[in-house]
Amino acid sequence: MRIEVLYVAGCPSHPAALKLVRDVLSAEGVSAEIREVLIADDHMATELAFFGSPTIRVNGRDVAAESSSAKTFALSCRLYPGPTEIGLPPLELVRRAVIDARQENTD
Repeated sequence: MRIEVLYVAGCPSHPAALKLVRDVLSAEGVSAEIREVLIADDHMATELAFFGSPTIRVNGRDVAAESSSAKTFALSCRLYPGPTEIGLPPLELVRRAVIDARQENTD
């Protein structure tokens, strides 16, 4: 399983996003390396289809892609609809992405 947390320098939600991912992996009994990707410039943001900081991807898929209507990519904070921590995706989206990826790996 490939897990990435994409972020911009100084993002206040970056540490909480890492903790969220670690907590979900632990709760699901999954061992996986978390790759942190610093998005350094607009070119990199566009190249990596970066919706904002932080972005969590599991096996290359954004855990909240369907909640983003953005068609442009830039160095910016990301706001997620619904959770109490607006700068983080809901725990359930991360959990579902991990469960789906684990199932893909066993099929």
